[in-house]
Amino acid sequence: MTDKLIPDPPLPKTTAHPFGRCDAGHPPLFTVNPDIEPHDALVHVALYLRCAYDTGIKAVDHLSDGGRGMFWSSLYAIELAEGLVEAMLDGIESAGSPQA
Repeated sequence: MTDKLIPDPPLPKTTAHPFGRCDAGHPPLFTVNPDIEPHDALVHVALYLRCAYDTGIKAVDHLSDGGRGMFWSSLYAIELAEGLVEAMLDGIESAGSPQA
């Protein structure tokens, strides 16, 4: 394997990004802070996705049969997103990222 002549550009840090949908007519209540390292942000995304999946698994028992199928669809989407984030983290960490 040969060394790359042109290194991959570093991942960007976060920007300020408001979130928290609300139909009450006011701006979002929360904001992601700027300048969070990509590795740290992805670690938190993976944790939030894991929590959402674990909570969803417990919630399935309280749903009607008709609602379970739709909810399982959401759980599969969460699991897919978690897998992608974990793969990104594995790639960053195996590349010797200074944040690892």
